[in-house]
Amino acid sequence: MSPPAPPPSNQQPRSPRLNNKNISRILSTSLQANSIEDATENLTVDSTKIPGFYFPFGKQTSQDQAITDLFSTFPQHTWHSKDFGSVAKACGLPHYLKSSLFNAACDSGANSITMHDFQNFWNRFTSKYHDDISRVFYLLTQDAKDYIEFDDFVPLIQDVIDEHPGLSFLNEAAEFHSHYIKTVIARIYYNVNKTWSYRITLPELRKSNFLIVLRLLEDETDINQITDYFSYEHFYVIYCKFWELDDNHDMLITKEDLYRHNNQALSRKIIDKIFSGAVTTMKSETLTFEEFVWFLISEEDKKHPKSIEYWFRCMDLDGDGYLSTYELEYFYNEQYCRMESLGVEAVKFEDLLCQMIDLVKPKIENTITVRDIKACGLGHIFFNAFVNFSKFMEYEQRDPFADKDLEDEFSDMTFWERYAMNEYELLVAEEGTVEDEYTL
Repeated sequence: MSPPAPPPSNQQPRSPRLNNKNISRILSTSLQANSIEDATENLTVDSTKIPGFYFPFGKQTSQDQAITDLFSTFPQHTWHSKDFGSVAKACGLPHYLKSSLFNAACDSGANSITMHDFQNFWNRFTSKYHDDISRVFYLLTQDAKDYIEFDDFVPLIQDVIDEHPGLSFLNEAAEFHSHYIKTVIARIYYNVNKTWSYRITLPELRKSNFLIVLRLLEDETDINQITDYFSYEHFYVIYCKFWELDDNHDMLITKEDLYRHNNQALSRKIIDKIFSGAVTTMKSETLTFEEFVWFLISEEDKKHPKSIEYWFRCMDLDGDGYLSTYELEYFYNEQYCRMESLGVEAVKFEDLLCQMIDLVKPKIENTITVRDIKACGLGHIFFNAFVNFSKFMEYEQRDPFADKDLEDEFSDMTFWERYAMNEYELLVAEEGTVEDEYTL
């Protein structure tokens, strides 16, 4: 299966950064609805009448009249699955939860539901789940468990593929639907699942921007402007990078495959750790496509909190939560040998260690924690010194003035967004060159 085609040429690549005003508007509204004033407005002097203050499923709100109004537009007072985009909207839920809502409301195997049955379901539903995020959680899990698993997101993302105008060109490329779905879900877990359990809990979902992004999908017709999770351009870059390394196209990456990444930039020692189970579900001789998504984002955006945890887990050989001098030297030795073999003036470990200690400023002398690296804001410099030879050399030979100009130009973009934008433009240019050769 060859790499997917880029979007139609009339969709010009743009800076994929989301409009921060849209996020601020939605987030502001959400925060206002859950403010401390809302939680305490009914307090009285009489302590026996103090209302409850712990609402794990949100505070209860009145049922929206829009549901009844919507039913009145259906002569048979019956809804089918295709109608549930409007139903979700009337319920105050994101449009793309239509399949999850239909599955939750209907009996297994049913293809429609009556007004009476839906109202019964909705009353039960809203009596327990009182805010939007808890309702989203319930619909994704179908109230079967207290965490979200990988496959729970599939119906939602399939609805995005089927109905979002920015993905209409995928209607004729069904073979890539599963890969796009896997990419989006892997990115959701990368950002939302803080505990590395591969199960998203309600508190984790509540603290994330997932619901905000889901609502933005309804207003933004250019899917590539939704850089959190859903961008097709980002998927295109990830899939093409995977395809380049997967020589036999069995959708698995071996150690030798990964060693070829970015012209053998990664050290053998760090590749061994990636496959050891430190950052995957289990020790294995191969990486799945979803595991490669995590790897690539971690490799290209070492400022991201999850990326910092990813590389820290790889370098923490004894799993004690600290990077010792021994562990740092263990990984740096391979970098040092490569510098010597190329005739590059090699930085001695003792000198590098002093630089890194000054960079990170650990709270405990000569032992570095993941919190120290996150706090310093320079995790990309720190980790590249030990795991990525090419990027370490780029940093050592950098032009500080040019770097500052680059930072100023792309200050509103993450490292991952910059990488994805640049790689996408290169891939599209290569695609155009190949097409030109075929037409000659």
